[in-house]
Amino acid sequence: MVNTGVIRTVVGIIGNVISFCLFTSPIPTFVKICKQRAVEDFKPDPYVATLLNCALWSFYGLPVVRPDNILVVTINSTGFFIELAYVAIFLVFSPPSKRKKIIIAVMIETIFFLIIVIITLRVLHTTKERSMLVGMLSIIFNVIMYTSPLTVMRMVIRTKSVKYMPFYLSLANFCNGLIWVIYALLKFDPFILIEISPILRIIILQICSSGRKQESFKALDTCGSIGNPEAGHQGSYLHLLMCQWPPTMKLLRPSLAVCPDWHPSIASLRWTGNLDNILVSLVSDSANAT
Repeated sequence: MVNTGVIRTVVGIIGNVISFCLFTSPIPTFVKICKQRAVEDFKPDPYVATLLNCALWSFYGLPVVRPDNILVVTINSTGFFIELAYVAIFLVFSPPSKRKKIIIAVMIETIFFLIIVIITLRVLHTTKERSMLVGMLSIIFNVIMYTSPLTVMRMVIRTKSVKYMPFYLSLANFCNGLIWVIYALLKFDPFILIEISPILRIIILQICSSGRKQESFKALDTCGSIGNPEAGHQGSYLHLLMCQWPPTMKLLRPSLAVCPDWHPSIASLRWTGNLDNILVSLVSDSANAT
């Protein structure tokens, strides 16, 4: 009989590797920032949010809060220092106005984290109480971390370019979420499970919005020309290259449904092609939408 604990450890190690790839995936972006000595329109929001998120999860995984979660501590403590380096780069190359906002945000996060640590260790006396408080807060800030890249979407739509929304960051988030769901299920941990599951659809949404490698957003047609007779066509297809697994479409449908402002004239969603080239087609028809 296979030992569940061993499997959980193996899955946790895999999760650590994927999470490390997630934390290091923005490196090309920061190399570019360092070369240009300017952050341009890149936003620090995801990295500032991840900083606090990693601190909370590192604290959550400690034996005094939630025993038997050392793998949660190792990857999140590593991620904390990586994100700290990213934030430092933003501080160096950001204009004074943006630099001030980053400093204020980091100071607020530091004070908040210290308050949580003091309350947890001084007021709460059992691991059940401590894991409840820290776990709930970690869930909240984990959702903030995963949704923070969505602040870039307005610029993506305005500029019709995915330059400021890295595709690989979104893809790494998706893979990371899947593996930690498995980890949480092997030895049921409601906090890890809850903080991952609801945001998988958000990650899919990010991937769909940044998955095109082309700089042009003509295919996306997000500025209202989908199904617009004045644009010269009655309907259009948005082809998104997805992973080689048809059930992806089942996840994609509700994910797109939560954002009607992007695609107000969605009539149907279907996948075409074989396992070597699955295309999710977004069929839009303004007549049906109205």
